[in-house]
Amino acid sequence: MTLLIPAVHHVAELGRIRRTKTGDRVADDGRDLERIRPGVYAHRQDWAAASTEGRVIARAHALGLIADDAVFSHETAAALHGLPLFRPDRTRVHLTVSHARPGSAVGTIRHRGFVPEEEIVEIRGLRCTTLERTVADVVRTAGFESAVVVADAALRARCVPGPGSYDEDEAGAFLDAVHGIAHRFAHGRHRADRVLAFADGRAQLPGESISRIRLVELGFRSIRLQVEVPGPHGSYFVDFALDDPAALAFGEFDGAVKYADAGMLAGRSGADVLDEEKQREDWIRGATQRRLARWGWRHLETAPVLGRRLAAFGIRPA
Repeated sequence: MTLLIPAVHHVAELGRIRRTKTGDRVADDGRDLERIRPGVYAHRQDWAAASTEGRVIARAHALGLIADDAVFSHETAAALHGLPLFRPDRTRVHLTVSHARPGSAVGTIRHRGFVPEEEIVEIRGLRCTTLERTVADVVRTAGFESAVVVADAALRARCVPGPGSYDEDEAGAFLDAVHGIAHRFAHGRHRADRVLAFADGRAQLPGESISRIRLVELGFRSIRLQVEVPGPHGSYFVDFALDDPAALAFGEFDGAVKYADAGMLAGRSGADVLDEEKQREDWIRGATQRRLARWGWRHLETAPVLGRRLAAFGIRPA
């Protein structure tokens, strides 16, 4: 018997379909299905439209069908907490299991260790590590860029009560808690320290987190995030202020989603949003006499690529 799981959504409703001999895809009333794990499928159309994090969550639910005692951790727990992921494993989910537990499961990355009950929460019907334990695990084990994206997002969730505000005390307390958990483990302490020293919840998107990494790699040292600039009808917030004496510029990470996502458009057309952005930028340049550069994901592949983009606007580090 094969189970059908809706991609991204919870598994309160499971449909049953017949297994066919078409490999990883089977047909259900003429619709293609994508295999999430052996015996569990999602509608191909749903799967294609799902975000990276949505697919991670769907895979976790699929495993949860056969391992209801699983404790999801690391990047999988981060996705369950609603945090964005940067270049995660696209085919496997992360679990933390005891050293005594034998074997392995298909499509999993098993981390051996102990998770006390006070560091376990239930989200969407699945048991996973708490936010603090999740971040501690990620910053110890993931690559720097992936870890910074998760740490920034966790701080943003905890420490940004509203636009233009950042609770420094809450951020410090959260980082202290994560640091304490990370240092219980021999592996990855120095890696965790580096990420936690760099993390900043004022980064609103993964692209802003990666941008900050690239700017530091280029040699910029005085970088402020979400900088307020008074405007004619209220305040504008700019993603980055580059305050190095040789630069004195503003920078904006421009995710193309703002021109296409209906929720962000709020009833406006993409052209309307683009025109508003242009007027906003003209005001900022005129009012501050600073250069302003925009960049997108294609400019963040490496630091030199972003450096060439900034140099085109006359912006260079010291």
